[in-house]
Amino acid sequence: MIEFLLHNDKIQLQDINPNTTVLQYLRQHRQLNGTKEGCASGDCGACTVVIAQLDEQNQLCYQSINACITLISALQGKQLISVEALQQQQKLHSVQQAMVDCDGSQCGFCTPGFVMSLFALQKNSDTHDEQKVQQALAGNLCRCTGYKAINAAAEQALKSNVVDHFDPLACDTIEALKAIKQALPDSGHGRLNHRQQQAHSPKDLSSLAQLLIDYPNAQIIAGGTDLAVEITQRARQFSHLISVQQVTQLQEYKVTDQHIEIGAALSLHRCQALLAPYFHDFAELLERFASLQIRNQGTLGGNIANASPIGDTPPALIALDVKLVLRKGCNSRELEIADFFLDYRKTALQPSEFIEKILIPLPEQQIDSQWALKIYKITKRLDDDISAICAANFVRLNKRGEVINIRLAYGGMAAIAKRASSTEQALIGKLWSQANIENAVACLSQDFQPLSDFRASSAYRLLVAENLLRKLYLETAHLCPESSSSTANTTIETRITHYV
Repeated sequence: MIEFLLHNDKIQLQDINPNTTVLQYLRQHRQLNGTKEGCASGDCGACTVVIAQLDEQNQLCYQSINACITLISALQGKQLISVEALQQQQKLHSVQQAMVDCDGSQCGFCTPGFVMSLFALQKNSDTHDEQKVQQALAGNLCRCTGYKAINAAAEQALKSNVVDHFDPLACDTIEALKAIKQALPDSGHGRLNHRQQQAHSPKDLSSLAQLLIDYPNAQIIAGGTDLAVEITQRARQFSHLISVQQVTQLQEYKVTDQHIEIGAALSLHRCQALLAPYFHDFAELLERFASLQIRNQGTLGGNIANASPIGDTPPALIALDVKLVLRKGCNSRELEIADFFLDYRKTALQPSEFIEKILIPLPEQQIDSQWALKIYKITKRLDDDISAICAANFVRLNKRGEVINIRLAYGGMAAIAKRASSTEQALIGKLWSQANIENAVACLSQDFQPLSDFRASSAYRLLVAENLLRKLYLETAHLCPESSSSTANTTIETRITHYV
């Protein structure tokens, strides 16, 4: 049985297909049809709902999610808020009223999703911030009204502190969610059973490890932002799911002198804030990872285990020389992430093994060398898009401007995210100069023979990879005085402009 709050009502479910999405539950089981189905893949945002859950201080944290690719088991111990809950009696919520006042809706199909995204933003912020508004709405598509009116509605909704009918009930909601959490048996877990299909929601690492020993063929689900698409787009039905969302140890993190340690189930949105002070480009990459709804659900461990050749985080993690802590039963082992990816969608995970932690080393600060991390994501649009190519580059130069360490990792160039080994060898020990960069560029064709698909052709991918290596040089030439002359930069900029 799983327990959660639907608006303010406590819900208990047991006999329900665990492949049921939150959207299906709302529309088909509860007849709450305000939440719409558009793409069924988490792209359009028409299905956006809000989840409220307890944070580390037992305060309510509101997050927008895509109901179409969130499975019902993810609701355990949370409050689900759909657009029907916003209006109180005959009075619109302030966010809804702002959409009316600013003419933010025409056909209205996308409007509930926009309203819920703005509702979550309003609950988490009491001032208008254009960047936050753009982040909040990047996962919501509108094709008739346009965004000017919707942005005006966002400004109105956030212009002052708003007290709504959820605020007086916050203490009651917190206590209700605490009670649900405490009601879970010490040795048990939330569980759904429906005919031959079942799902478990263990609440600690030992329970998770034992379940995977007992059911080695079960499918692990974290955020489910990719796995659920198999259900909604390809009509797959998983007979046995094990959710890790309730395992609090997998959402913990800490920073030591040597590394950042991240639990595998920490959301990508929280990872972005954690990594920003240490790796600016990595945080910027995560800001362009799908939409806020996806980042609220998707996890760092899930993106790694998914092993997609166009996944955003693997190239960055490879460039940073990350290690994974893998666990099976009571035993753990460390593995370099570059050795984790074996082939297309094939990893080094053994049966019953799962990713427990990600260890990101902090580059050593040395007085006789300087380092840089540069990450480039090439897509057809800026926000909410999948990479045609992602290049992550770590380079360390000594005082003479020689390369003493370099890792060039690419996604979208092969069946797995991988390093450009020949290109690295052409640069290691050499002066960081235009001439040596051009020599290394020629080696990229030895490292990769990319495929052509609907995102990009093989020739385009290789050409862009070459230009991104030149871009890396331009952006880091200042680390090496001998190679940063204006003449060299002008020449290489001309070359890049010609190719692009």
